[in-house]
Amino acid sequence: MSSKEIQLEKITEYVKHKFSNDTTGHDYFHLERVVNNATKIAIEEEANLFITIAAAWLHDIADHKLTNNQENELNELSQFLHQLGLQHSQIEAIMTIINTTSYSKGIIPSTIEGKIIQDADRLDALGAIGLARAFAYGGSNQRAIYDPTKSSGSTIHHFYEKLLLLKDSMHTNTGRMIAIERHQYMQKFLQHFFKEWEGE
Repeated sequence: MSSKEIQLEKITEYVKHKFSNDTTGHDYFHLERVVNNATKIAIEEEANLFITIAAAWLHDIADHKLTNNQENELNELSQFLHQLGLQHSQIEAIMTIINTTSYSKGIIPSTIEGKIIQDADRLDALGAIGLARAFAYGGSNQRAIYDPTKSSGSTIHHFYEKLLLLKDSMHTNTGRMIAIERHQYMQKFLQHFFKEWEGE
């Protein structure tokens, strides 16, 4: 096993420990799916595979939705990566990606690896998995499924505020192709949802 493979194995163990009990849709399996999508896209885009895979595993570290102390999480991660023997430039690249992935920050990453992680993360918020994750997150945060008397605040409102906008935010051709199919699936779901809501 190469040194990079060992480092990635240790990174996988690190996030498995941190995210294995998550019930908001940001669990270990979410990270695994993001890694798989990011790897597929990185091969197509001829990006740095090690940086892409490492950052994909670590992208939710210090996410404001999951921790109250982002600075501590980032400092702990930086120390961990140093202990693994990553080069300063590798750590800097990974930390930059972590700080630019979130949709809420509205940042377009400057590197192809950062763009790939953003695409891969957003793809997991689309399609059937995206639906399941949206309602899991909504339930964990006491968010109503839907309230037609309000203009925001429910999980269904979240589809229009964010999820249905993700397709047009993709940076890579591979990401766009996957996003189109998943976007259409969500549109069909909403059609059925409102039909059933009205009792048809």
